[in-house]
Amino acid sequence: MRTVQGRRFLPRWVAVLGAVVVVAAGSLAVMTATARFASAATTAGCGQGPTLHSGSYTIQSGGQSRSFILRIPDGYSNTHPYRLIFGYHWRGGTMNDVASGGTSGAGWAYYGMQQQSNNTAILVAPQGIGNGWANSNGQDLTFTDDMVRMIENDLCVDTTQLFAMGFSYGGGMSYAIACARATVFRAVVVYSGAQLSGCSGGTQPIGYFGIHGVSDNVLNISQGRALRDTYVRNNGCTPQNPPEPAPGSGRHITTAYSCRAGYPVQWAAFDGGHGPGPVDGCSGCDDGARTWTKGEAWQFISSFAGTTPPSTPPSTPPSTPPSSPPAGQTNVMIVGAGSSRCIDVPNSTTANGTQVQLWDCHGGTNQRFTYTSGRQLTVYGNKCLDASGQGTGPGTAVVIWDCNGQANQQWALNANGSLTGVQSGLCLDANGAGTANGTKVQLWSCTGGSNQQWSLRG
Repeated sequence: MRTVQGRRFLPRWVAVLGAVVVVAAGSLAVMTATARFASAATTAGCGQGPTLHSGSYTIQSGGQSRSFILRIPDGYSNTHPYRLIFGYHWRGGTMNDVASGGTSGAGWAYYGMQQQSNNTAILVAPQGIGNGWANSNGQDLTFTDDMVRMIENDLCVDTTQLFAMGFSYGGGMSYAIACARATVFRAVVVYSGAQLSGCSGGTQPIGYFGIHGVSDNVLNISQGRALRDTYVRNNGCTPQNPPEPAPGSGRHITTAYSCRAGYPVQWAAFDGGHGPGPVDGCSGCDDGARTWTKGEAWQFISSFAGTTPPSTPPSTPPSTPPSSPPAGQTNVMIVGAGSSRCIDVPNSTTANGTQVQLWDCHGGTNQRFTYTSGRQLTVYGNKCLDASGQGTGPGTAVVIWDCNGQANQQWALNANGSLTGVQSGLCLDANGAGTANGTKVQLWSCTGGSNQQWSLRG
């Protein structure tokens, strides 16, 4: 059996993410929850001699060559269904870093799951394009689907025990999987993550464990809380404000929410910054060999052993609007909760590409929008709010453009007051949380802030 040769280094956890590209995830998983979880738990690979072995593989996915490292348990048996755990690297990291444990060694391989699982799990470390997980047009979700298919067809996998985990950008990818593949994966663990890889769907329940540092200066803890709260809602949990440790305390606090049976949510806040391997009693330390996170992550994952979620997950309110515009959303103003100002087309121009702004509400035609059955927000009757250049990253300008029906001109009106781009999954945002006249309107990762909350007024 081939052995995995990993790199001997690990990039510093606090490396700045750089220009992170954010896009909407691709299509929803083909298999429904009922078909997936109510079917036999074993795969086609059970009972047959495997052709896959521990080592590196390159496959074709979405017309590209994609690579991953696979680790099969010592003493693998083709009659025993195994857990399948994917570990996604951070921005600038590699599959080799995840598979080897880097400078923290074997005790941190696959975020510590190689050690913790003790030969009870099949482990996968995928490689992102450009060492990241932009998930452009859902390509990284497709890659995940292709890996799952390849492994399940060859190895004996328990189909109710698939898990994803990752740090930073890899945490964003794990969140994208939670959004789009909740009927395929049983749970995810997100270390210091944010919505970086899109969120296609995001309305179905799935087990969720978020871990974040209170002093994270790369991806603020508020971004981690926003991801967590998605699954507090989806999983029918009792809302709360879980305790978090004070900076300098050298400790962590883990909270388990009270949720629907089969869909737990946990949240661990720790005294530290941007890293997946904090060490209690050592503020700012990050060491995969000594961290508590791997033990708690494994305890969370292993708690699903022998269990399956309900064959039909409880229904959750859809985040997308109904097929026809609700009453009162014709010829309305879009008013910012934080500014009490309206989205406005500067100088009443009709030129394509004009970025919209905040301005005192006056009810003019350049501030009057209609929400259509095609989920467009139209102004002047024939111009649509548009993500400029079909952009899907934070900071993409929101402009007016001739209506064309494309996804970058479609918007979801959400119960929390946010407006999210259907293509990107990002929120309509007042730049820099500005409230002054002239503040530009853009796309940004959803934070729940008042600069991302809007009301429609006649």
